[in-house]
Amino acid sequence: MSDWEVAVKLLLACVCGGIIGYSREKEKKAAGLRTNILVCLGSTLFTIISIGFGQKYPGTDMARIAGNIVTGIGFIGAGTILQAGGSVIGITTAASIWTVAAIGMALGASFYLAAGLATLITFSTLWFLHKFEKKYIRGEGA
Repeated sequence: MSDWEVAVKLLLACVCGGIIGYSREKEKKAAGLRTNILVCLGSTLFTIISIGFGQKYPGTDMARIAGNIVTGIGFIGAGTILQAGGSVIGITTAASIWTVAAIGMALGASFYLAAGLATLITFSTLWFLHKFEKKYIRGEGA
């Protein structure tokens, strides 16, 4: 993997994480712009490193790093879920962090179409469905 390809992947991670983070930031959620960018960037970099280890040291278990990314992100996501007044909040934030990490892993592994589509679908889910829920399900207007 060339240095330019690494740079493009890391920049795309900032863009994809930023798109999703923007929607969370607009809603004043705990994991906003910076968090989503950093999660996407970190998971992209870990995936690049994993692939690099596999190429440099044949026989290395490259899936081990990917598995640990998922575990680590699960820990971060669990920290965003709170119980308050008999209800649970933060599940969507945890799910978005988990998804952003997966997008970063896809970028690191050169699955650009999957990462782009997942970014678009995630943004649409967070942005447009939130407005739909407010207006039509909760009756709060737009």
